[in-house]
Amino acid sequence: MNITFLKLFAAGLAAGLIPQGAVLAQSAGCAISRDGGARQTLSCPGGVKVTAEAGASFQLSDRNRDGSPDSASLRRKAILVDVDGSQHAGGFQVVTPQAIAAVRGTQWAVDVAGGKTSVLVVRGSVAVRRPAGEPVVLSPGEGVDVSSGTEPLVVRRWPAPRVAALLARFGQ
Repeated sequence: MNITFLKLFAAGLAAGLIPQGAVLAQSAGCAISRDGGARQTLSCPGGVKVTAEAGASFQLSDRNRDGSPDSASLRRKAILVDVDGSQHAGGFQVVTPQAIAAVRGTQWAVDVAGGKTSVLVVRGSVAVRRPAGEPVVLSPGEGVDVSSGTEPLVVRRWPAPRVAALLARFGQ
């Protein structure tokens, strides 16, 4: 990364143009746009699109170094992930303090709040598990709430108001 980019990034951060949660790795190869609600959308190579609600704390990673992110580490608030399986080779996962949600190609939302992770599938299917546990597989309209305990994960069809409330946070 060249020094000019770092200086511009630091200036943008200081001026408030780039939120504190923004990470240098997120801008590498991804186009970043913001809307009036302070949400940011990262459109990345390989058919990966991540929409983050205002104040979300996350970081994208390209572990296999193919130029397209293949994972996100989410610490606070929510992101909506859309992975086009026809463009993205390999899987994509979102890692939170309580859970790991992994897919091949789909659209799903992950929310971290109050010591739990909630995962909702919009399209496709997602495998969700605790860092040390057996996975459950979610289909469209299904969700799971994951706490740090050891009890089995329970897949539920989310009621329409809960789905609408979560998706509204992304302007959907």
